[in-house]
Amino acid sequence: MRDTIWLIRRTALTMLRSYKSLLLYLLTPVLGIGLAFLIYSGPGDVSVRIGVVNQDGEQVVASDVVHFLDGISQVEWSDVQEEEARELVLAGELDAAVILPSGFSAGVKTGKAESPIELIALEGSAAASYIRSYLDSYMGNLTTIGMMAQSGGDSFDTVYVKYKAAEFGLLSEEVTDTSAQRDMANRAIGYLIIFMMFSAVHLSAFMIKEKENRTYFRVLASPVSAKAYVTSNVAVNMLVLLVQMAIMLVVMIVGFGIEPGLPIWQLVVVLLMFAWVAVALSLVIVAFANNSMSASAMQNSLIITSCLLAGCMFPIDAMPQAMRVIADFLPQRWLLDTISKLQQGAALADLSMNLLTLLAFAAMFSLLAIYKFGHNKHARTYV
Repeated sequence: MRDTIWLIRRTALTMLRSYKSLLLYLLTPVLGIGLAFLIYSGPGDVSVRIGVVNQDGEQVVASDVVHFLDGISQVEWSDVQEEEARELVLAGELDAAVILPSGFSAGVKTGKAESPIELIALEGSAAASYIRSYLDSYMGNLTTIGMMAQSGGDSFDTVYVKYKAAEFGLLSEEVTDTSAQRDMANRAIGYLIIFMMFSAVHLSAFMIKEKENRTYFRVLASPVSAKAYVTSNVAVNMLVLLVQMAIMLVVMIVGFGIEPGLPIWQLVVVLLMFAWVAVALSLVIVAFANNSMSASAMQNSLIITSCLLAGCMFPIDAMPQAMRVIADFLPQRWLLDTISKLQQGAALADLSMNLLTLLAFAAMFSLLAIYKFGHNKHARTYV
Protein backbone atom coordinates (compact mmCIF):
# COMPACT_ATOMS: atom_id res chain seq x y z
CA MET A 1 0.00 0.00 0.00
CA ARG A 2 2.87 2.35 0.83
CA ASP A 3 4.43 1.65 -2.55
CA THR A 4 1.17 2.44 -4.32
CA ILE A 5 0.77 5.76 -2.48
CA TRP A 6 4.36 6.69 -3.33
CA LEU A 7 3.74 5.86 -7.00
CA ILE A 8 0.51 7.93 -7.01
CA ARG A 9 2.41 10.94 -5.67
CA ARG A 10 5.22 10.38 -8.16
CA THR A 11 2.84 10.12 -11.12
CA ALA A 12 0.86 13.18 -10.05
CA LEU A 13 4.00 15.30 -9.56
CA THR A 14 5.34 14.19 -12.94
CA MET A 15 2.09 15.23 -14.56
CA LEU A 16 2.12 18.63 -12.84
CA ARG A 17 5.57 19.44 -14.23
CA SER A 18 4.17 19.70 -17.76
CA TYR A 19 2.06 22.80 -18.40
CA LYS A 20 0.81 21.22 -21.62
CA SER A 21 -0.68 18.35 -19.65
CA LEU A 22 -2.34 20.77 -17.25
CA LEU A 23 -3.90 22.62 -20.18
CA LEU A 24 -5.19 19.34 -21.58
CA TYR A 25 -6.62 18.09 -18.29
CA LEU A 26 -7.99 21.28 -16.74
CA LEU A 27 -8.81 23.79 -19.48
CA THR A 28 -10.28 21.61 -22.22
CA PRO A 29 -13.58 21.10 -20.33
CA VAL A 30 -13.94 24.88 -20.14
CA LEU A 31 -13.30 25.18 -23.88
CA GLY A 32 -15.95 22.53 -24.52
CA ILE A 33 -18.53 24.43 -22.47
CA GLY A 34 -17.66 27.66 -24.25
CA LEU A 35 -18.04 25.98 -27.63
CA ALA A 36 -21.42 24.54 -26.67
CA PHE A 37 -22.52 27.96 -25.39
CA LEU A 38 -21.54 29.66 -28.64
CA ILE A 39 -23.29 27.05 -30.78
CA TYR A 40 -26.59 26.85 -28.93
CA SER A 41 -26.97 30.28 -27.36
CA GLY A 42 -29.35 32.29 -29.48
CA PRO A 43 -30.03 36.00 -29.44
CA GLY A 44 -32.76 35.50 -26.83
CA ASP A 45 -36.28 36.81 -27.22
CA VAL A 46 -36.58 38.35 -30.69
CA SER A 47 -39.25 41.00 -31.29
CA VAL A 48 -41.15 41.18 -34.58
CA ARG A 49 -41.18 44.76 -35.85
CA ILE A 50 -44.29 45.62 -37.85
CA GLY A 51 -45.68 48.81 -39.25
CA VAL A 52 -49.44 49.45 -39.23
CA VAL A 53 -51.08 51.58 -41.91
CA ASN A 54 -54.62 52.36 -40.75
CA GLN A 55 -56.43 54.00 -43.65
CA ASP A 56 -59.85 53.30 -42.15
CA GLY A 57 -59.66 56.10 -39.59
CA GLU A 58 -61.27 55.70 -36.20
CA GLN A 59 -63.62 52.86 -37.14
CA VAL A 60 -64.18 50.47 -34.23
CA VAL A 61 -63.29 47.29 -36.11
CA ALA A 62 -60.08 48.74 -37.53
CA SER A 63 -59.07 50.09 -34.11
CA ASP A 64 -59.72 46.68 -32.55
CA VAL A 65 -57.48 45.00 -35.14
CA VAL A 66 -54.67 47.40 -34.26
CA HIS A 67 -55.27 46.68 -30.56
CA PHE A 68 -55.17 42.94 -31.33
CA LEU A 69 -51.82 43.30 -33.10
CA ASP A 70 -50.49 45.19 -30.10
CA GLY A 71 -51.44 42.27 -27.85
CA ILE A 72 -49.54 39.61 -29.81
CA SER A 73 -46.54 38.31 -27.91
CA GLN A 74 -43.13 39.62 -29.02
CA VAL A 75 -44.60 42.13 -31.48
CA GLU A 76 -43.54 45.76 -31.63
CA TRP A 77 -45.68 47.95 -33.89
CA SER A 78 -45.52 51.52 -35.08
CA ASP A 79 -47.94 53.74 -36.99
CA VAL A 80 -46.54 54.49 -40.46
CA GLN A 81 -47.68 55.68 -43.89
CA GLU A 82 -48.08 53.26 -46.79
CA GLU A 83 -45.13 54.54 -48.87
CA GLU A 84 -42.96 54.70 -45.77
CA ALA A 85 -43.95 51.16 -44.78
CA ARG A 86 -42.86 49.66 -48.08
CA GLU A 87 -39.50 51.43 -47.93
CA LEU A 88 -38.88 50.36 -44.32
CA VAL A 89 -39.67 46.72 -45.13
CA LEU A 90 -37.29 46.76 -48.11
CA ALA A 91 -34.60 48.41 -45.97
CA GLY A 92 -34.99 45.76 -43.28
CA GLU A 93 -36.04 48.23 -40.60
CA LEU A 94 -39.46 46.57 -40.41
CA ASP A 95 -40.13 42.83 -40.58
CA ALA A 96 -43.60 43.35 -42.05
CA ALA A 97 -46.29 45.95 -42.59
CA VAL A 98 -50.06 45.59 -42.16
CA ILE A 99 -52.32 47.82 -44.26
CA LEU A 100 -55.96 48.33 -43.27
CA PRO A 101 -57.45 49.96 -46.38
CA SER A 102 -60.21 52.54 -46.41
CA GLY A 103 -63.57 50.82 -46.03
CA PHE A 104 -62.03 47.88 -44.18
CA SER A 105 -64.56 47.94 -41.32
CA ALA A 106 -67.50 48.22 -43.72
CA GLY A 107 -66.22 45.21 -45.66
CA VAL A 108 -65.96 43.12 -42.51
CA LYS A 109 -69.53 44.01 -41.54
CA THR A 110 -70.83 42.73 -44.87
CA GLY A 111 -69.24 39.37 -44.20
CA LYS A 112 -66.74 39.23 -47.06
CA ALA A 113 -65.15 35.82 -47.27
CA GLU A 114 -61.62 37.10 -47.76
CA SER A 115 -59.85 39.54 -45.48
CA PRO A 116 -59.10 42.88 -47.13
CA ILE A 117 -55.98 43.28 -45.00
CA GLU A 118 -52.76 43.61 -47.00
CA LEU A 119 -49.58 42.20 -45.51
CA ILE A 120 -46.27 43.49 -46.88
CA ALA A 121 -43.09 41.47 -46.23
CA LEU A 122 -40.09 40.07 -48.00
CA GLU A 123 -40.53 36.70 -49.69
CA GLY A 124 -40.17 33.83 -47.26
CA SER A 125 -40.36 36.10 -44.21
CA ALA A 126 -40.88 34.16 -40.98
CA ALA A 127 -42.26 37.31 -39.35
CA ALA A 128 -45.02 37.53 -41.97
CA SER A 129 -46.02 33.90 -41.33
CA TYR A 130 -46.06 34.61 -37.59
CA ILE A 131 -48.36 37.64 -37.97
CA ARG A 132 -50.57 35.91 -40.54
CA SER A 133 -51.13 32.92 -38.24
CA TYR A 134 -52.74 35.28 -35.71
CA LEU A 135 -54.58 37.50 -38.17
CA ASP A 136 -56.18 34.64 -40.12
CA SER A 137 -57.84 33.28 -36.98
CA TYR A 138 -58.91 36.70 -35.74
CA MET A 139 -60.28 37.85 -39.09
CA GLY A 140 -62.03 34.52 -39.57
CA ASN A 141 -64.08 35.21 -36.45
CA LEU A 142 -64.97 38.72 -37.61
CA THR A 143 -65.95 37.49 -41.08
CA THR A 144 -68.17 34.83 -39.53
CA ILE A 145 -69.91 37.47 -37.40
CA GLY A 146 -70.48 39.60 -40.50
CA MET A 147 -71.97 36.66 -42.42
CA MET A 148 -74.26 35.77 -39.48
CA ALA A 149 -75.41 39.40 -39.21
CA GLN A 150 -76.30 39.44 -42.91
CA SER A 151 -78.34 36.24 -42.68
CA GLY A 152 -79.87 36.90 -39.24
CA GLY A 153 -81.95 39.58 -37.76
CA ASP A 154 -79.33 41.16 -35.50
CA SER A 155 -77.00 43.85 -36.75
CA PHE A 156 -73.21 43.35 -36.89
CA ASP A 157 -72.65 45.88 -34.11
CA THR A 158 -75.01 44.00 -31.77
CA VAL A 159 -73.34 40.62 -32.36
CA TYR A 160 -69.88 42.17 -32.26
CA VAL A 161 -70.51 43.78 -28.87
CA LYS A 162 -71.67 40.43 -27.48
CA TYR A 163 -68.61 38.73 -28.99
CA LYS A 164 -66.21 41.15 -27.31
CA ALA A 165 -68.05 40.91 -24.00
CA ALA A 166 -68.10 37.11 -24.00
CA GLU A 167 -65.94 35.40 -21.39
CA PHE A 168 -64.25 32.27 -22.63
CA GLY A 169 -63.15 29.59 -20.21
CA LEU A 170 -59.51 29.69 -21.19
CA LEU A 171 -56.67 29.52 -18.72
CA SER A 172 -53.18 30.32 -19.94
CA GLU A 173 -49.86 29.87 -18.21
CA GLU A 174 -46.49 30.98 -19.48
CA VAL A 175 -43.73 28.40 -19.19
CA THR A 176 -40.01 28.80 -19.64
CA ASP A 177 -38.43 27.20 -22.69
CA THR A 178 -35.54 25.09 -21.38
CA SER A 179 -34.71 23.40 -24.67
CA ALA A 180 -31.75 25.68 -25.38
CA GLN A 181 -30.37 25.11 -21.87
CA ARG A 182 -30.74 21.37 -22.27
CA ASP A 183 -29.07 21.39 -25.70
CA MET A 184 -26.13 23.38 -24.32
CA ALA A 185 -25.79 21.07 -21.32
CA ASN A 186 -25.92 17.92 -23.46
CA ARG A 187 -23.38 19.25 -25.90
CA ALA A 188 -21.06 20.37 -23.08
CA ILE A 189 -21.30 16.89 -21.56
CA GLY A 190 -20.63 15.38 -24.99
CA TYR A 191 -17.43 17.41 -25.31
CA LEU A 192 -16.50 16.46 -21.75
CA ILE A 193 -16.78 12.79 -22.71
CA ILE A 194 -14.32 13.34 -25.55
CA PHE A 195 -11.84 15.16 -23.31
CA MET A 196 -12.17 12.53 -20.57
CA MET A 197 -11.33 9.76 -23.00
CA PHE A 198 -8.35 11.61 -24.45
CA SER A 199 -7.10 12.48 -20.95
CA ALA A 200 -7.43 8.86 -19.80
CA VAL A 201 -5.42 7.55 -22.75
CA HIS A 202 -2.84 10.32 -22.34
CA LEU A 203 -2.31 9.37 -18.69
CA SER A 204 -2.22 5.64 -19.38
CA ALA A 205 0.27 6.21 -22.20
CA PHE A 206 2.54 7.61 -19.49
CA MET A 207 3.44 3.97 -18.79
CA ILE A 208 4.56 3.47 -22.39
CA LYS A 209 6.73 6.58 -22.30
CA GLU A 210 8.39 5.45 -19.09
CA LYS A 211 9.02 2.06 -20.62
CA GLU A 212 10.56 3.69 -23.70
CA ASN A 213 12.92 5.88 -21.65
CA ARG A 214 13.76 2.93 -19.33
CA THR A 215 12.31 4.65 -16.23
CA TYR A 216 9.81 1.82 -15.90
CA PHE A 217 12.56 -0.76 -15.53
CA ARG A 218 14.38 1.31 -12.91
CA VAL A 219 11.16 1.58 -10.92
CA LEU A 220 10.63 -2.17 -11.04
CA ALA A 221 14.21 -2.71 -9.92
CA SER A 222 13.02 -1.39 -6.57
CA PRO A 223 10.66 -3.34 -4.29
CA VAL A 224 7.73 -1.80 -6.18
CA SER A 225 5.59 -4.39 -8.00
CA ALA A 226 4.21 -4.03 -11.51
CA LYS A 227 0.65 -4.31 -10.21
CA ALA A 228 1.21 -1.41 -7.82
CA TYR A 229 2.63 0.58 -10.72
CA VAL A 230 -0.50 0.04 -12.85
CA THR A 231 -2.80 0.61 -9.86
CA SER A 232 -1.18 3.98 -9.15
CA ASN A 233 -1.66 5.02 -12.76
CA VAL A 234 -5.35 4.07 -12.62
CA ALA A 235 -5.81 5.99 -9.35
CA VAL A 236 -4.24 9.15 -10.78
CA ASN A 237 -6.29 8.70 -13.93
CA MET A 238 -9.56 8.54 -11.99
CA LEU A 239 -8.53 11.52 -9.86
CA VAL A 240 -7.81 13.67 -12.92
CA LEU A 241 -11.14 12.73 -14.51
CA LEU A 242 -12.91 13.59 -11.27
CA VAL A 243 -11.25 17.03 -11.29
CA GLN A 244 -12.32 17.50 -14.91
CA MET A 245 -15.92 16.72 -13.99
CA ALA A 246 -15.82 19.15 -11.07
CA ILE A 247 -14.40 21.95 -13.22
CA MET A 248 -16.97 21.30 -15.92
CA LEU A 249 -19.91 21.41 -13.50
CA VAL A 250 -18.71 24.55 -11.72
CA VAL A 251 -17.96 26.47 -14.91
CA MET A 252 -21.13 25.27 -16.64
CA ILE A 253 -23.50 26.13 -13.79
CA VAL A 254 -21.80 29.10 -12.11
CA GLY A 255 -19.83 30.58 -15.00
CA PHE A 256 -22.22 30.16 -17.92
CA GLY A 257 -25.49 29.69 -16.03
CA ILE A 258 -26.27 26.43 -17.87
CA GLU A 259 -28.51 24.12 -15.85
CA PRO A 260 -27.93 20.41 -16.60
CA GLY A 261 -31.63 19.62 -16.18
CA LEU A 262 -31.12 16.85 -13.60
CA PRO A 263 -29.85 16.60 -10.00
CA ILE A 264 -26.09 17.13 -9.77
CA TRP A 265 -25.51 13.96 -7.77
CA GLN A 266 -27.15 11.85 -10.46
CA LEU A 267 -24.96 13.44 -13.13
CA VAL A 268 -21.85 12.81 -11.01
CA VAL A 269 -22.79 9.15 -10.50
CA VAL A 270 -23.21 8.37 -14.19
CA LEU A 271 -20.10 10.36 -15.13
CA LEU A 272 -18.04 8.45 -12.57
CA MET A 273 -19.26 5.19 -14.05
CA PHE A 274 -18.20 6.39 -17.48
CA ALA A 275 -14.84 7.50 -16.06
CA TRP A 276 -14.20 3.84 -15.19
CA VAL A 277 -15.10 2.92 -18.76
CA ALA A 278 -12.70 5.56 -20.14
CA VAL A 279 -9.82 4.41 -17.91
CA ALA A 280 -10.41 0.75 -18.76
CA LEU A 281 -10.48 1.54 -22.48
CA SER A 282 -7.27 3.54 -22.15
CA LEU A 283 -5.58 0.51 -20.58
CA VAL A 284 -6.74 -1.62 -23.51
CA ILE A 285 -5.18 0.84 -25.95
CA VAL A 286 -1.92 0.88 -23.98
CA ALA A 287 -1.90 -2.92 -23.75
CA PHE A 288 -2.20 -3.33 -27.52
CA ALA A 289 0.14 -0.45 -28.44
CA ASN A 290 3.83 -1.17 -28.91
CA ASN A 291 4.96 2.46 -28.61
CA SER A 292 3.71 5.99 -28.05
CA MET A 293 3.03 6.66 -31.72
CA SER A 294 0.85 3.59 -32.13
CA ALA A 295 -1.03 4.47 -28.92
CA SER A 296 -1.67 7.98 -30.25
CA ALA A 297 -2.90 6.65 -33.59
CA MET A 298 -5.21 4.14 -31.88
CA GLN A 299 -6.70 6.72 -29.54
CA ASN A 300 -7.39 9.19 -32.34
CA SER A 301 -9.13 6.63 -34.54
CA LEU A 302 -11.12 4.96 -31.75
CA ILE A 303 -12.15 7.99 -29.70
CA ILE A 304 -13.01 10.41 -32.49
CA THR A 305 -14.90 7.83 -34.54
CA SER A 306 -16.86 6.39 -31.61
CA CYS A 307 -17.72 9.82 -30.15
CA LEU A 308 -18.85 10.99 -33.57
CA LEU A 309 -21.17 8.00 -34.00
CA ALA A 310 -22.44 8.16 -30.40
CA GLY A 311 -23.70 11.74 -30.73
CA CYS A 312 -21.14 13.55 -28.57
CA MET A 313 -20.45 16.21 -31.20
CA PHE A 314 -23.97 16.72 -32.59
CA PRO A 315 -27.47 15.31 -31.89
CA ILE A 316 -27.80 11.69 -32.87
CA ASP A 317 -31.24 12.40 -34.37
CA ALA A 318 -29.46 14.01 -37.31
CA MET A 319 -27.75 10.72 -38.22
CA PRO A 320 -29.12 7.96 -40.46
CA GLN A 321 -30.82 4.97 -38.85
CA ALA A 322 -27.92 2.64 -39.70
CA MET A 323 -25.51 4.79 -37.70
CA ARG A 324 -27.93 4.92 -34.76
CA VAL A 325 -27.84 1.12 -34.63
CA ILE A 326 -24.04 1.21 -34.48
CA ALA A 327 -24.23 3.81 -31.70
CA ASP A 328 -26.10 1.32 -29.50
CA PHE A 329 -22.85 -0.66 -29.21
CA LEU A 330 -20.87 2.32 -27.86
CA PRO A 331 -20.61 3.25 -24.15
CA GLN A 332 -20.83 6.99 -24.93
CA ARG A 333 -24.30 6.48 -26.43
CA TRP A 334 -25.53 4.71 -23.28
CA LEU A 335 -24.19 7.51 -21.10
CA LEU A 336 -25.86 10.23 -23.19
CA ASP A 337 -29.09 8.24 -23.29
CA THR A 338 -29.02 7.89 -19.50
CA ILE A 339 -28.52 11.63 -19.03
CA SER A 340 -31.28 12.42 -21.54
CA LYS A 341 -33.78 10.19 -19.74
CA LEU A 342 -32.83 11.68 -16.37
CA GLN A 343 -33.46 15.14 -17.81
CA GLN A 344 -36.92 13.97 -18.84
CA GLY A 345 -37.73 13.05 -15.24
CA ALA A 346 -36.88 9.36 -15.13
CA ALA A 347 -35.63 7.99 -11.82
CA LEU A 348 -32.12 6.63 -11.62
CA ALA A 349 -33.48 3.32 -10.34
CA ASP A 350 -35.57 2.96 -13.49
CA LEU A 351 -32.46 3.11 -15.67
CA SER A 352 -30.84 -0.02 -14.31
CA MET A 353 -30.35 -1.44 -17.82
CA ASN A 354 -28.36 1.65 -18.87
CA LEU A 355 -26.24 1.55 -15.73
CA LEU A 356 -25.61 -2.18 -16.02
CA THR A 357 -24.59 -1.71 -19.64
CA LEU A 358 -22.02 0.93 -18.64
CA LEU A 359 -20.71 -1.39 -15.93
CA ALA A 360 -20.52 -4.21 -18.48
CA PHE A 361 -18.43 -2.05 -20.81
CA ALA A 362 -16.11 -1.14 -17.94
CA ALA A 363 -15.76 -4.77 -16.85
CA MET A 364 -15.18 -5.98 -20.41
CA PHE A 365 -12.44 -3.42 -21.10
CA SER A 366 -10.82 -4.10 -17.72
CA LEU A 367 -10.73 -7.86 -18.28
CA LEU A 368 -9.41 -7.40 -21.81
CA ALA A 369 -6.61 -5.14 -20.53
CA ILE A 370 -5.72 -7.59 -17.75
CA TYR A 371 -5.65 -10.48 -20.20
CA LYS A 372 -3.47 -8.62 -22.69
CA PHE A 373 -1.05 -7.42 -20.02
CA GLY A 374 -0.84 -10.93 -18.59
CA HIS A 375 -0.11 -12.54 -21.97
CA ASN A 376 2.26 -9.90 -23.29
CA LYS A 377 5.28 -11.67 -24.73
CA HIS A 378 7.57 -8.66 -24.42
CA ALA A 379 10.08 -8.76 -21.64
CA ARG A 380 9.30 -6.99 -18.38
CA THR A 381 5.63 -6.42 -19.00
CA TYR A 382 3.42 -4.37 -16.69
CA VAL A 383 1.69 -7.23 -14.87
